[in-house]
Parts: sequence; C-alpha cells; structure tokens
Amino acid sequence: MLRLLLRRLLLGLLTLWLVSLVLFVLTQALPGDAARAILGREATPERLAALRQQLHLDQSPAAQYLHWLRGAVRGDFGRSLADQQPVSRLLGDRLVNSLVLMAAAALVSTVLGVAAGTWSALRRDRFADHATSVVTLVLAALPEFVIGIALVVLLSTTVFRVFPAVTLATPGHPVWTRLDVLVLPVLTMTLAVAPYITRMLRASMIEVLDSEYVQMARLKGMPERTVIVRHALPNALGPVAQVIALQLAWLAGGVVVIEYLFRYPGIGQALVDAVANRDVPMVQAITVVIAAIYVAVNLLADMVQILGNARLRTSLR
Repeated sequence: MLRLLLRRLLLGLLTLWLVSLVLFVLTQALPGDAARAILGREATPERLAALRQQLHLDQSPAAQYLHWLRGAVRGDFGRSLADQQPVSRLLGDRLVNSLVLMAAAALVSTVLGVAAGTWSALRRDRFADHATSVVTLVLAALPEFVIGIALVVLLSTTVFRVFPAVTLATPGHPVWTRLDVLVLPVLTMTLAVAPYITRMLRASMIEVLDSEYVQMARLKGMPERTVIVRHALPNALGPVAQVIALQLAWLAGGVVVIEYLFRYPGIGQALVDAVANRDVPMVQAITVVIAAIYVAVNLLADMVQILGNARLRTSLR
C-alpha cells in the first residue's frame, strides 16, 4: 500500500513537470511578448529592450524555463510580468476563492447526485425513473457555459432577477461573505457534474438491490430504510467513487470557464487575464496549481477505491 502511494506520488510529480514544460513551450508560441503588452504599441525600441532585459526575456527560452523551475521547486513562482508583484501574493486570495467555489460545488453535486441516483434506482422503470434519466442525459450533453448562460437568462436578467449575473466582490472582503454571488457559479458547476454521478449511482444501486445479500436482509424483516442505508448504499458507492473523483477533478479545470463567465475573482479568471498579457509566470503557476489539484483528487480516489475493495487490498499485499 505504501509502495503504491509513493509510486503514485512520483508519477504525480512527473505529470506536473511535464505540464509545466508543455505549457512553457505553448506560451512561447504565442504572438507578441510581455514587454510589448505592458508598454503598449507606442513604446520605443529602447524602452522595450530595457524592459525585456529587466524581465529576463532577452535570455534563451531554455534559460527562462530553468530559472522559473528552480524557483518553483523552492516554492517561489517568480514575479508577475504584468503587475511586477510576487505571483504567490497575487494568487493567494484568488486561490482561496476558487477552492471555496470548487468545495461548495463538489459538496452539493455529490449529495445531489447520490440522492437522485438512489431515488431513481428505487423507482426503477417507473415514470420518475425515466424522467430522471432524460433530464440527466440532457444536462450531461450540454456544455457548462451553455448551462451558465441559461441560468443567467432565467435567474438574473430576462425572466427573474434573483441573483447577480456577475460577481462584484468588494476589495478586501472574502467573496463568501456574499453568498448570493456564489449561487449561480455553484449551481452551474453542480448541474454539469451531478448528472454523471446520478446515472452511475443509479446503475450501481440497481445491481446491488438485485444482489442476494440485499434480498436476504429483506427476508429477515429489516426495515427498507435500514436495508438501503446499511447494506445497499455503501456497496453501491464503492464502484462509483472513482467516477465521483473524476468529476470532482474536472471542477479544477472547469472552474476556468465558469469564473470567466461570471467574472468570479478566482484563479480561472486570473489565468485568462495572464494569457492575454503573456504573463508566463502567472500562467505557469496557475496551470501547475490546477494540475496539482487534479492529481491530488485522482490520488485520493485511487486510495478510496483500494480501501473500499477487499480484492484490491488483498492483491497489494
């Protein structure tokens, strides 16, 4: 078990290094440079050359990448080329805002998906089951930005005006102090993730409900609620844990689109601005953070799946 954990950790670190390397190559292919983006089109060649030297842009791409990598290993992601401030200082509050958004969406989508999947499985082949299948299939087929735009039209502009369409956060105040600005981003991510969990849990729950040990529990006269909560649901969640983890890992990447759509002050919005300004240190840092979240969630899912599967635990001994 410990050996497997160490091997997964090493593979995760290798993945993060490859992500940073590929991303650096891609940012080098973008047109223009950060000095031109900072000074504008009216900048003289002398000012451009001086700023490029100050930002180390006059060095070779390999030297720039190695300089960034040495700092990243020590926890220093450098200074933003656009704001001339440490990247860690610029990303601190934004990372917290994004983690709050992802945690809220993960909690709501997991609880809603598990409850809807269980409810649908208990009404197998009835109208409620078919209606749930159709609704979840339609939501799963829609891109998240389409769901977000539909919610803005429904709840912010045309039909009702209940929640703000964009996040107008007050500087110096955490975004979660205004819960109304979190509703639409969280609801959009929930509707994008929960349908997959619902459909997978429904299929797993139906298989468990047809098993012999569940039938035996019912024959012993156990209340149906006890049979579901104590025997069926824990065994149905095991095979679905990996799917839930993959969907939650998607939140780390999907948050970029959602934050841009609602102008949410998180790392996704910062990534879009950094790409527009060719702010390579910011792009590198944000992408590595997103990739680290993705790797951590997948590693956690692997551990949960192994701990919940006796056959896997035995094979690792």
